[in-house]
Amino acid sequence: MKKIVLASSNAGKVREINSLLSDYGIDVVPQTEFDIPDAIEDGLSFVENAIIKARHAAKLSGCPAIADDSGIEVDALNHRPGIYSARYSGEGANDQKNNAKMLGELAGVPDEQRTARYQCVMVFMRDGDDPTPVITQGSLEGRILDAPRGEGGFGYDPIFLLPEKNCAAAEISLEEKNKISHRAIALNAMVSKLKELKLIG
Repeated sequence: MKKIVLASSNAGKVREINSLLSDYGIDVVPQTEFDIPDAIEDGLSFVENAIIKARHAAKLSGCPAIADDSGIEVDALNHRPGIYSARYSGEGANDQKNNAKMLGELAGVPDEQRTARYQCVMVFMRDGDDPTPVITQGSLEGRILDAPRGEGGFGYDPIFLLPEKNCAAAEISLEEKNKISHRAIALNAMVSKLKELKLIG
């Protein structure tokens, strides 16, 4: 296995996953390289959506595929936006609009009630008909700031406080983030499982 299709066109995710899998001689390529359109994510959980995306990419590319479904849960918002994190602000949603909407919804909520976590579920499929996908999960606890900070990262990183580091996720390097992120935790668990199953060396 030299190539895995990532069921995403998000350049940030491709970089992050490649930097963790390159040690195994595996090239992670975005599904756009195969002209694969985005899957219709109509699942009701991170697990369902990740399975839908991985199966779609594996079927259409003929290669093994990996997909993650991730998002942010904010306790004061009843675990929203959850699976809707990327499209939280509605039509034409982008990181800036999503962050602005969240800050608006949390206006006046005291610090101690702004607890949140990033969640990531990762799925690996050997092929489009794989009946036993490999599934792992990772989460990263934090708090929502009252204003954006930092230039790095993507998604909600500028408003997501890492309590142990006392800075926003957008204020740390990719190398640092790769060690602690929800995606890194899920991916490291995935690498362990793939090694266990002798799918990677």
